[in-house]
This record gives sequence, structure tokens and C-alpha cells, in this order.
Amino acid sequence: MNKENIIHKPNTDETKSTSESSIYVKRKPLLDLFPPTTPYSNGYLEVDSTHNLYWEQSGNPDGVPILLLHGGPGAGASPIHRRFFDPDFFRIIIFDQRGAGRSTPVGSLENNTTEHLIADIETLRKQLRVKKWHIFGGSWGSTLALSYAIKYKDHILSMILRGIFLCEQDEIDWFLYGMQNIFPEAWEQFSSIVSEDQRDNILSCYYKILTNDEDKESQMDAAVRWNLYEGACSSLIPNYDTVTTDEQKLYALALAKIEAHYFKTQVFSKEKSILNHIENLRFIPTTIIQGRYDIICPIKTAHKLHQLWPEADYVVVPDGGHSALDAPIRSRLIEATESLKTMQDE
Repeated sequence: MNKENIIHKPNTDETKSTSESSIYVKRKPLLDLFPPTTPYSNGYLEVDSTHNLYWEQSGNPDGVPILLLHGGPGAGASPIHRRFFDPDFFRIIIFDQRGAGRSTPVGSLENNTTEHLIADIETLRKQLRVKKWHIFGGSWGSTLALSYAIKYKDHILSMILRGIFLCEQDEIDWFLYGMQNIFPEAWEQFSSIVSEDQRDNILSCYYKILTNDEDKESQMDAAVRWNLYEGACSSLIPNYDTVTTDEQKLYALALAKIEAHYFKTQVFSKEKSILNHIENLRFIPTTIIQGRYDIICPIKTAHKLHQLWPEADYVVVPDGGHSALDAPIRSRLIEATESLKTMQDE
């Protein structure tokens, strides 16, 4: 899904919705990513006896702190994520969540819950001596950003959220079953690992295979199928990526295991829904960016969030899918990060 070179013919308009009406504005030329940059500091944060989290800082050491929360859960961050931010202005902070990316042990499910991740963010903030920071997160990263903000709103300058996901059961069901209405070929490959009489219980079947370390071959087959399914559905123009190298396979297994784990054990009940805590979020300056044709995280969820939170700036990208690297989504995200330069710190 992380493609460095993106070519996309721009559309002519973009929808910006408010609580009162929809406003159509002529689109500016699409913005590209900032040039590659390298971290000026990095390290590992020991958060318990099991997990060590990789973190890095790049850009301007004296700049305004902005934290990127990667998706998945379990996807990990990559160098391309630094490029959404102007390195001359921002102090860019990225870390890999428990079990993901460069954090160790890779793919570990032990002590791996939403509450642990929220606590990790706050531990990292203190470790890096950040008073307040902007938060940038998409997909699962939006879930985690909202969850962190509910508990630690006083440490947040603003949020930029993409592809809203609230980790509720209907969203999980859509991922497992609903996406076949749009991508039937990808779903057939995904579901064919499970016998037809078990297809109403795909998640449990995948979870059993993915957590069975005694059968490495079946485990890796399941991980690759899971990743290919998600990757095929993530972009407006489908990407059918391959998973071939040992490193790709390691990260594919971590992503599939952690996502299956969260989808099975960390679903937000209606009683504990993020939507019940909007009062904690209402006065955090926030931009919600949602692709009209986001198949992974359909616009229905972002619409519900905005109805309850009209103060948030809500931008619907009419020719955008799920991936942050879809050219129209990418451009709108960079426009949002650039707009932060005018925000005054308290």
C-alpha cells in the first residue's frame, strides 16, 4: 500500500461539509509529499517486561511537536509517514505500537490492548518531554487518537483524523463480510482458507490459525491472505501487492495477528463507544478527512461522528479511497498539516 510514486489525475471539486450545509469548492492543485528525511534521534522505550517500542524524531528539533499514530492495528510506521509534515516546521514524532513494525517482540499479543496503547502514548510524551502535541492518525490511528484524547485532552493542540474507525462490531462485520460486495474476488481469496460451513465465523477461524505457532506454514498463508485482502480494498484503484521477502512476511504476520486479536477482543461496545464521549473532545481543534469511496472504513462512521461533533472541520474527498497515499487524500492531509502553522500554542 505504501507507494512512493503516485500519479493521479486531479478532479475539479471537493466537498466540505458543515453542520448546516455542504459547500463545494474548486480544488487547488494536488500537494505532494515533502522530501525524504532521516531521524535526528531514535530509540526504544521499555513500557513493560515484554514490550519495547521503537520511536523516532525527525524534522526540526525545536519545532512544533506532531505525533503520527499508524493504522492497523499492527501495521507499523514507515519512512514515508514522515513526509506528510514540513520538516522545517514540525518536530515529527513517530513510534511503532506494541508488536508492530520495529517494536519488539514483533507480533506479540501479550499485554496488547487499547488501554495499553493509550498509556504508551502518554509514557512516550513524558519521555520526550513534550508539553502538548498535534495528533495525526488514520483508520485505527483515528481510533487510538480519539481514545487518547478522551483521556488526555489537555495535552493535545489539535488532531487530524483520516478514515474514521471506531472499532465497533458493525465495522468489524463490514470488514469481514461487507467488503465482498465491492471486492468479491479479493474476498473469495480471503475466505477460501475457511471451509464453507465455517464462513459465518471467519474471524475465529483466522484467529486460531494466526495464533498457532506450531503450524508456521498455515499461519503464514493466513497472514498473507489477510494482508492481500486488506491491501486490495484500501485504494480507490485496487493494489494487488505481493508479500515475498522475509521482512514483508514478518510484518504481514504481525499485522494479521494483531488486527485479528483486536477485532476479537478489543471491540468497543455500544455502551463504551467513543461516540458517548464527544464532550471530552468537542473543543479540541480537529479536522476529519474522509474519502467518499473508502471501502475499509466507510463514510457512514465519519458522518455519525460529525453529526455529534459539528465543531470539527469535516472534509469529504469525493475521489478518495482509504489509503493516505491516494493522491487526493494525501493532498488534503498535507493541506491540513500546513494549516497548523497558523495555530497559536497556548
